[in-house]
Amino acid sequence: MHYYFAPLEGLTDSIYRRLHHRFFPGVDRYYTPFLSPTVHRALTNREMRELSVADLPDFTVIPQVLTKNPEDFLWLAGVCRDLGYPEVNLNIGCPSGTVTAKGKGAGMLRDLDQLDRFLDCIFSATPLPVSVKTRIGFEDPAEFAGILDIYNRYPIRELTIHPRVRKVFYSGPVEMDCFRYATQHSNAPLCYNGSLCTLPQLQAFSAEFPQIDAVMIGRGLIADPGMLTPGGTTVKALEEFHDALLAEYINAFGGSRNAMFRMKENWRHWLCKFQNSEKLGKALRKATDVDTYKAVTCEIFHSLPLLTDLCPDWD
Repeated sequence: MHYYFAPLEGLTDSIYRRLHHRFFPGVDRYYTPFLSPTVHRALTNREMRELSVADLPDFTVIPQVLTKNPEDFLWLAGVCRDLGYPEVNLNIGCPSGTVTAKGKGAGMLRDLDQLDRFLDCIFSATPLPVSVKTRIGFEDPAEFAGILDIYNRYPIRELTIHPRVRKVFYSGPVEMDCFRYATQHSNAPLCYNGSLCTLPQLQAFSAEFPQIDAVMIGRGLIADPGMLTPGGTTVKALEEFHDALLAEYINAFGGSRNAMFRMKENWRHWLCKFQNSEKLGKALRKATDVDTYKAVTCEIFHSLPLLTDLCPDWD
């Protein structure tokens, strides 16, 4: 099985990916939070950091692109090629209202004729292989057969399917019947994404779909970063990872306050791994200076037992 780390905006930036790979090996591919090119044909400072070539010798990173304009996609794909990336990923799955209102992400699934024209344009001129991440529809899972028919017209390197429609975002059950349909009718190799948060869930998926050799994991790997590492997530490794992240964010952000708030986003997931974390979790959320923050996190690491099983509470 190949394991991919899904992109999460505000979490899995270039600093996070590099340090996660150092402390918790086991991920085969990392995907960047989406890059959204514009007609100005210039990368922002954030995008330049995300596309750093420094990552490439040590582990595989795939840039993810969010756009409805084929010319913008092709320009950024050319930039990625010139930087040495092996592939570019097209985001047709983001359910955010601000994204879909512009016809991007899962919003592209509302007009399948336009989606077909977009794919025809990019696949006729792309300088890199293109993989696609998609949802199964905008409103109704019944849309998926028509969507897959369109994907089957193009040489998609790999099709990652999150089997939920846009309107449910990340809540509710996944539509596994749609994924089963894809295993029987997709021309592209498949990768599964959606509600795989623990090793038992990964094992159950592999038993049910032995023909699928790639899965993409998001929040489960944030909460349990050593899930795929021999020995799992240990308190020692998690504390070292935390300290390295905090130090690099302080340096990158030019101060401790913004770095602390970035780290709190990680703690929203990490607290699921600690037993009886409610009291210290509340103190952590209320911390407004980095010294208080460090004191609370130290107490968490050194006083709370680490749970074997992940108990997510983010839905």
